[in-house]
Amino acid sequence: MELQPIQIIVFLGITALIAAVTYWYCRGQRQDENGEKEYFLAGGSLKWYFVAGSITLTNLSTDQLVGMNGNQMALLAWWELAAVVGLFMLAFIFIPVYYKYNCTTTTELLEKRYNDKNIRALISVLFLLGNIGIFLPAILYGGSQFMISMFGISMEPVNVPMFGEIDPMIFILSVVFATIGACYAIFGGLRAVAVSDTFSGILLLSLALFVTYIALKAINFDFTGIPADRLTLIGAPDSDIPFTTLFTGMLFIQMFYWSTNQTITQRAMASPSVKEAQKGILAAAGIRLLIVPPIIVLPGIVAYKLYGRVENDLAYGQLVGELLPTFLSGAFAAAILAAILTTFNSILNASAALWVCDIHETYIDKKPNVKKLSLWVSIVMVALSLLLVPFFATQESLINTVQKLYGLLSMPILSAFIVGLLFKNVSPKAMISGVIIGVMFYGVTTGVFAFKLRRTNFSFNLTVDLHYIHLMAITLILAVISALLISLRQGRKPEWDAGTVFGKDKVSVDA
Repeated sequence: MELQPIQIIVFLGITALIAAVTYWYCRGQRQDENGEKEYFLAGGSLKWYFVAGSITLTNLSTDQLVGMNGNQMALLAWWELAAVVGLFMLAFIFIPVYYKYNCTTTTELLEKRYNDKNIRALISVLFLLGNIGIFLPAILYGGSQFMISMFGISMEPVNVPMFGEIDPMIFILSVVFATIGACYAIFGGLRAVAVSDTFSGILLLSLALFVTYIALKAINFDFTGIPADRLTLIGAPDSDIPFTTLFTGMLFIQMFYWSTNQTITQRAMASPSVKEAQKGILAAAGIRLLIVPPIIVLPGIVAYKLYGRVENDLAYGQLVGELLPTFLSGAFAAAILAAILTTFNSILNASAALWVCDIHETYIDKKPNVKKLSLWVSIVMVALSLLLVPFFATQESLINTVQKLYGLLSMPILSAFIVGLLFKNVSPKAMISGVIIGVMFYGVTTGVFAFKLRRTNFSFNLTVDLHYIHLMAITLILAVISALLISLRQGRKPEWDAGTVFGKDKVSVDA
């Protein structure tokens, strides 16, 4: 499809409308320009429908729509179906605890449970590394790749040192998306992010469902001729998601992502009460169960029947570009931009919260200018994430690369939460050691840390022939056990304390 004037007009019009509605809704509502609770938790004022909308759109971005459809198989739907379990964990296990301990960030809970600022800072740093090195560049690349494949606006590839030949348009679009997304996060805070998420979500989900319908109609709802391995939900041992992994690492991945990840939980922590937050989370779970799975796998499967195997995550953009009417393709481009911006600005806002609350105020300045500091944090993160876009442009599968890399951080982080919630009197230094052991074990056994020195025969590769999702579960168990044993050896015997954390009695903690 060639880019048409009507597409540009519709695209710009809808994008401007979402921005205008967001500004209209948020104007005059801020009470404290320099307050953490206001800037990072919207003053605790988010209604359940904004919580639901923001959680849905923060997660649903180009790595799902482009990356999962790019794999062109039904198996990837398990990421979304299993997410429902993670959302229930957030609603009924973790959110009451965050409110009970009056947390602004999820990592604040760790400081209060371990009575140590360093464990909080370490976990924040790991979250920030994941956001900068994995999620932000992956979102920018996925969105850029979609626009290129949908509108046919690619340029002559250029050679990028260390990465090879890459389309310059990927980087140009990434810069544009990053700049717009940063403006929402920097100047509006969480309130603007959540409101824009919700309005954008209505547009994106509606059009994504329509794309799914016209895709199915294009093949007359007939899946004959498509290989069985593209349609099955029972993954073989050598597939992207072996069926057995649903009972090991998959459960822990969902617990981590939905219940401890600041980018997600920040929305639920911004409600006026636990019940209001739970309503929003359960609404998001309903959307995740009924709407999201079809839109992230069916178009890709249809594309397989129409075009065969489409490489480099281009299937979704090609399908949309060919099947949607011209004026609607401009609207869908605006919806995809909304998906990019909502996830991008959500991660930026959450990252600023982690840096300001967990690191800067602890080690540098106790009373910073929150908005100004967040501005500079966001600028630095945007710049660093743009440098890593070429890496994702050279990967075979966007979604698989994201999930595999993030295991390096997610399970060690989750181990700190599990130990902190279930035990007391655990040495903070022992927990830090457990986290480091987890990172090293996963990095070595999955091959993330494998390398070979140029011009020498020296190489390091201890990769284990086991699916990375299984290795995530092993990593988590190893990190937890290591922390408990090291603490015991240091003379601090861990004591079971789940009743204090999850019980209804109030706890006495320093705010």
